[in-house]
Amino acid sequence: MSLNRDQLLDEARSSEIWDIIVIGGGATGLGTAVDAASRGYQTLLLESHDFGKGTSGRSTKLIHGGVRYLRQGNIKMVNKALRERGRLLKNAPDLVKPLRFVIPCYKWWHKAWYGAGMRVYDALARKLSIAPSRTLSREDTIAFLPGINTDNLRGGVEYWDAQFDDTRLLVSLALTCASLGGVPLNYMRVTDFVKERGRIQGVVAVDKETGTSHSFRSRVVVNATGIFTDGLRRMDDPASKPMMQAAQGIHLVLDPSFLSTDTAVMVPDTDDGRVIFGVPWNGRILVGTTDTPRNRIDLEPLAGEDEISYLLDHASRYLAKAPRREDVLSIYAGLRPLVKAHRSKTKSMSRDHTLRVSKSSLVTITGGKWTTYRQMGEDAVNRAAKVAGLPKKSCITRELRLKTGPKDDAGSMDSSTGMDEKLHGSSSYTRADILRAVRYEMARTVEDVLARRTRMLFLDARAAIAVAPTVASIMAAELGWDQDRETREVARFNETAQQYIPSYPFS
Repeated sequence: MSLNRDQLLDEARSSEIWDIIVIGGGATGLGTAVDAASRGYQTLLLESHDFGKGTSGRSTKLIHGGVRYLRQGNIKMVNKALRERGRLLKNAPDLVKPLRFVIPCYKWWHKAWYGAGMRVYDALARKLSIAPSRTLSREDTIAFLPGINTDNLRGGVEYWDAQFDDTRLLVSLALTCASLGGVPLNYMRVTDFVKERGRIQGVVAVDKETGTSHSFRSRVVVNATGIFTDGLRRMDDPASKPMMQAAQGIHLVLDPSFLSTDTAVMVPDTDDGRVIFGVPWNGRILVGTTDTPRNRIDLEPLAGEDEISYLLDHASRYLAKAPRREDVLSIYAGLRPLVKAHRSKTKSMSRDHTLRVSKSSLVTITGGKWTTYRQMGEDAVNRAAKVAGLPKKSCITRELRLKTGPKDDAGSMDSSTGMDEKLHGSSSYTRADILRAVRYEMARTVEDVLARRTRMLFLDARAAIAVAPTVASIMAAELGWDQDRETREVARFNETAQQYIPSYPFS
């Protein structure tokens, strides 16, 4: 199974009417589209940029129940997330893997306190538990976390959650959607709704590659645009009241020498009560995250100096070797779509999702978290089908194995042209990975390849900038770009990538 944008666009234009149109190609949108297509509904998904360009591609790369939600007493949220964690481990075993976490304990009572909390976490997971938590001696804690600060270390608490690659899972969801008869399209910006007698009957969308406008009719439209939810709701009804509050989280990417390559650290005791993780991922260590209210909605949010200092300061307390700004390989920021509440602090706002239906029948699904994307999709389709009067069909995504696509075709097909050659000495990605992303995974820009089909921009921004001309050359040969387009692609990527470099003048 593969994704071919030209073929999918032809399918989209050939249909007179869709059962469901989903707007938004992040976790919620693709989860909704997969659910709808798996029930046999004719499904079209339209994403304004690339799959995962926004929040869904900027996560901590964890599929987890949420230990901090347990501390907040949100048992319902933890239960739901742990259930979905178990399903993802089963339905996407190539992409979601168990990961050991250790909580380092520096006070005599921490082992008992956190140990008791993790036993509750285990109990909530029930038969979906990965492995039981346990308390660790000082020696075992150091063995699992060789880079941890050992001053006054009393031991630790081990527990298990899961890890994934967010944009690779998004590609898997797009492949799964297409395999079920759905049509997922990136770079299709919805510019208006088609209405008859005050009810939405479809959308108008512009193909950003050609500038061509298309009208697609549908029995119901789902707004799954995350941080852009309110903008689409205002397009439907200019008088609609805002329901979103964006909260920014940033991550610092470090060399693995700072911690460990197979065990994550969770720090629950921070200055402001946030939880901080140090997570091994693709040969690097991710340190994050923050929780800062933001009023400006931006596809490329900038990390603030206060956020960077906060993470570096806390990392220096818990790591034997304190990371400096020059040690940071990449910095990335993302905006969480939180549903507004009376609470003033975003860290206290619920991560559960919300469904609303407008007077014109626009179904909006928003909030939530990566781990519960499937449940969000199920709930959205249930509501959308009811709104549209579609035949009632049962959800099957709880047991649906996700597609992963071709692995070796591109390399074997072009072995004579050195496709197995690595792009950069600090990375395992090859020229074949670039070709595969373009041919089979709908990558359309250099950024699509280096930020989301591979993760080079997130893992090492300077290395990504260095290989951008090579990537553009491979893509130009495959997509028929002229020299001017090739040059523009490199320049455009470099402008974006500069924001991921620690020396960038942050806000």
